[in-house]
Amino acid sequence: QVQLVESGGGLVQPGGSLRLSCAASGSFFTIYDMGWYRQAPGKQRELVATITRAGDTTVTSSVKGRFTISRDNAKNAVYLQMDSLKPEDTAIYYCVAKFQYESGYVDPDYWGQGTQVTVSS
Repeated sequence: QVQLVESGGGLVQPGGSLRLSCAASGSFFTIYDMGWYRQAPGKQRELVATITRAGDTTVTSSVKGRFTISRDNAKNAVYLQMDSLKPEDTAIYYCVAKFQYESGYVDPDYWGQGTQVTVSS
């Protein structure tokens, strides 16, 4: 059984910073792409950032220059450093990973349970 466990969410004032972490555990062969999505109340889920196993990244335009995605392959973990946070960044943030299992099967979108980020004064 594979798990993705997010941590690091919370309440922060506008202009503040948070660092989200997501660690994978369980039985798998490797992890390919990892990323972060978010969903604000009443809005559709939005892709925030992705990172390949080699470290190539994409970041959505609304957070470019403020959010940084990184990963540690040895720890099977992905991180999202969020700086200069704005109230519109308030959302549940989900970690997503593409796993390959020992059988060769590839699960393209395995989701964590989400962590709440609230930006408010």
